[in-house]
Amino acid sequence: MAVAVVLGIGGLSEGMASATASPWNVVKSANVEIANGSIDSVSCPGPDACEAVGSSVGVPGADVALAEVWNGTTWKTQKTPTPAGAIASSLEAVSCTTAASCEASSALQSAVLSAGAAGKGVTLGPISKHPGAAGLLGSVTAQFPGETDAYGALANAFMADGVALTVPKNAELTEPIVIIHNLGGADAAVFPRTLIRLEDNAEATVIELLVSGEGRLLVMPTTELAAADGARLTHNLVQQLGREAWQLGRLFAAAGRDATLHSFQASLGADMARSRTASIITGQGGTAQLLAAYFGDGNQMHDFRILQEHAAPRTTSDLVFKGAVAGTSRSVYTGLIRMRHGSKGANAFQTNRNLVLSDGAHADSVPNLDIQENDVRCSHASAIGPVDAEQRFYLESRGIGREVAERLILLGFYAELLERVTPAVRSLVIQSIVGRAEAATSAAAGGPT
Repeated sequence: MAVAVVLGIGGLSEGMASATASPWNVVKSANVEIANGSIDSVSCPGPDACEAVGSSVGVPGADVALAEVWNGTTWKTQKTPTPAGAIASSLEAVSCTTAASCEASSALQSAVLSAGAAGKGVTLGPISKHPGAAGLLGSVTAQFPGETDAYGALANAFMADGVALTVPKNAELTEPIVIIHNLGGADAAVFPRTLIRLEDNAEATVIELLVSGEGRLLVMPTTELAAADGARLTHNLVQQLGREAWQLGRLFAAAGRDATLHSFQASLGADMARSRTASIITGQGGTAQLLAAYFGDGNQMHDFRILQEHAAPRTTSDLVFKGAVAGTSRSVYTGLIRMRHGSKGANAFQTNRNLVLSDGAHADSVPNLDIQENDVRCSHASAIGPVDAEQRFYLESRGIGREVAERLILLGFYAELLERVTPAVRSLVIQSIVGRAEAATSAAAGGPT
């Protein structure tokens, strides 16, 4: 089972349980909060028991220690007494490679694959030690010369290392690979880099998460996805940064002949999150599906810049981005479908829908087309509006309170999109959106957040 497991990220554990049968592939944690605390210790007494324990941090009068415990089926939170106001030390990395071995280190430099994945020739580890990484690094971004800007140059210049994954020809991974960027504390700039390549007719699902603690942080991640001829790549990127972080992210994806690329992004955290996504289909019969869900509250800003590019005949791309904004938050969507010369018979669809949950929130949507070839089909649609009053009245007339009614409408708004997402990620995103919506409703009513 090619799975990486994370200890101590509140709200992640249960959502990931369906994709996880054993915690022994990779366990990583770096300055990650457990509820309102940080990891203090880790113990793995047996193959079906792995525990990360953390004391409360910065909580006046705190009197409990928090633990995320793996019982062979799911993660559950436990509380045990600890001295009031205890301060926990933090672990930057935890690696549990066997049932009897659990070690902590100052930095995680490699990943451990299960025997099944390694036996299929899958390679996963630091870019600096990855075979063939020199040819892979920048190979996808090079197909978008017009997408290079000052932010991209900065990310390239300060990249120290990153994670590289290669799935060889005809290999099929039945379980997802999870890559977690634990970005730590405050007053820092970090430049994560991820390279993922599937060779001909390979198949894999990757879940990539960006998490951080509270405090000011500049995060500039770059992800490159390459699906060779006939490959089937599903990539999920979930951003749950602290509320003082700024993100300037880039994702570049390329799909070859008869390849299928399925990309999903969830933008949930950070103060300001900008994501520039560019996809290109370079081989006949290739397909790209670009999905995203985002939720803003407080003063958050979510900014998406999207390019769907077709460079081969009889290709198909489908984009669906859905988001909701509450409080005084704002979202901006700018999307472009480009049909290059030689893309006859191509089909491209682009949909952006936004739900505005408060008078102070605002959303902008700007879809665009650039058609350089004949005999192609393109469509784009965008919508911005408040909760439908008739839908809310229908629910309220059946005895459902206003707040619950709006929450149900919100979940229905995302439902069609999330049905197309990897189940473990879907659970995580729904859990986060529901919690954020409840907090936004409470804040609007003047209650505690």
